[in-house]
Amino acid sequence: MTTVRHVQLKIIFMILGVLSLSLPALAKKAPEPLPFAKGETITYTIKKMGFKAGETILVFEGAVEVEKQAVYLIHSKADGANFFDEEKIYLDQKTFLPVRVERDVNVFGKKEKIVEHYDQKKYEVKIVKTAKGKTKEQVIKKDRPMENLYGFIYRYRKEGKFTIGDALQMNLPTADVKLKLVKKDKIKVGGVGRRPTEQEAYYMESNPAKYKVWFDGTDRKVPLRIDGAVGFGSTSMTMKDYSQGKSQ
Repeated sequence: MTTVRHVQLKIIFMILGVLSLSLPALAKKAPEPLPFAKGETITYTIKKMGFKAGETILVFEGAVEVEKQAVYLIHSKADGANFFDEEKIYLDQKTFLPVRVERDVNVFGKKEKIVEHYDQKKYEVKIVKTAKGKTKEQVIKKDRPMENLYGFIYRYRKEGKFTIGDALQMNLPTADVKLKLVKKDKIKVGGVGRRPTEQEAYYMESNPAKYKVWFDGTDRKVPLRIDGAVGFGSTSMTMKDYSQGKSQ
């Protein structure tokens, strides 16, 4: 009996030892909290050549499902006198690479519905455009995964070190762009119902300087201003209001 009891105790201690080793490993695999919450809403004033041209509302909708895959949804709506551009951007939850993008565009009366289907394993995207009852398809292939500008910005907010000199590659379907975190800057923006105030920000730009992004210095790294996101000429989006949203 003593021998049996000894064996039983030995087995119990072995199991406890395995659990003590595996529990920290499981804890390490727990996903890190995002610096932006579900419902985070950023309202931007769109300016072209210094004049107000419209407004963009950018919302992080949180976790959803598309094409049988768990993704994050970013919802963007840009509206002005002669344009409307609504995007639903579905991003892989680990990589923040696009899985699917849906666009509803109306620029100077020219209406298009666009759906981008991404296959990141094959490094390709199928773009389906519908206008005036006609549908056209285009497939773009590259030698690496493709990104979306907003997806890139949110990924950098989540993973970026925000060290001056950070250099990153952003591979869009139509262009390969290098971006660099150049310096700390000051920028005048609104937010949370306040009057515009000057804030310190991290300034990132592409080469050539088509895309520019200013991130605030808080843990949320809110994009205070984005240049080049709205696809009609040289435009800037400057934050005028901000709502933090609620954690999921």
